[in-house]
Amino acid sequence: MLDMATITKMYQSIFRNDLLQDKTVLITGGGTGIGRAIAHELASLGAHVILAARRVEKLAAVSAEITEAGGSVSHYSVNIRDEDSVTALYDAILREHGTLHALVNNAGGQFMSPAQNINKKGWHAVVETNLTGTFMMSREAYNRYFMHNKGGAIINIVADMWRGFPGMAHTGAARAGVVNLTKSLAVEWARSGVRVNAVAPGLIEGSGFTTYPDSVQAWVRSMKKNVPLKRFGTEAEVAAAVTFLLSPAAAYITGETLRVDGASSLWRSSWEIDDHDNAPSAFNGFSS
Repeated sequence: MLDMATITKMYQSIFRNDLLQDKTVLITGGGTGIGRAIAHELASLGAHVILAARRVEKLAAVSAEITEAGGSVSHYSVNIRDEDSVTALYDAILREHGTLHALVNNAGGQFMSPAQNINKKGWHAVVETNLTGTFMMSREAYNRYFMHNKGGAIINIVADMWRGFPGMAHTGAARAGVVNLTKSLAVEWARSGVRVNAVAPGLIEGSGFTTYPDSVQAWVRSMKKNVPLKRFGTEAEVAAAVTFLLSPAAAYITGETLRVDGASSLWRSSWEIDDHDNAPSAFNGFSS
């Protein structure tokens, strides 16, 4: 079995190697899952990636992977729910890097619960993390002499909540709010040359599955039958969507949400999808 360092060295992006050369990109929640894949993707394309999250030990591990693979990376602690922590992060970035070209709002969190069992504290924790934290990170990226004067791009990672989110009403409401926020900021900040888009992953293999109890993991895995492509997505496929929206090819795209979900958000039970194995092969930048 390959160790992580070997896998990291073998990461292969679908994009050209110097696509993001000399760009500085901040990624929240970059220590695990989709955030980690985005960090590897962007670093492999020449960007200096700045990772930010509450738990610095995970950020340090990803930073070590990227450094060993020849990428450029730094990391900081931040609590995106705390305004002082957010402003302190941008103070450090301004002081130590001088500029910021893009922000990926990937950090988030939720827990499964029927709506009637969610108390006020739990509701606020999820909404503050997913919606308020995204707003504060975006606002400061714009205001702190980065994007207000120089332009840039913001990508918000949301979720498949288009038909509601039974079992996680708090995160469904928050993510829907982020989609609307994405549209509003795209219009308000267009005058500064700032593009704001979102990426909505569907069922993504490995991304956060292990944070839930075994029974929940089994239920989530059973949902593959409801994906028209009949497979889960990969973290690298989400990272590739983020990369496209950060690239010059997306220069005329703003205020949009790109769904990476195998058409699962379009599926209706009235149209049965027979089992099949005809889905396009999965893209995985970490494959050997």
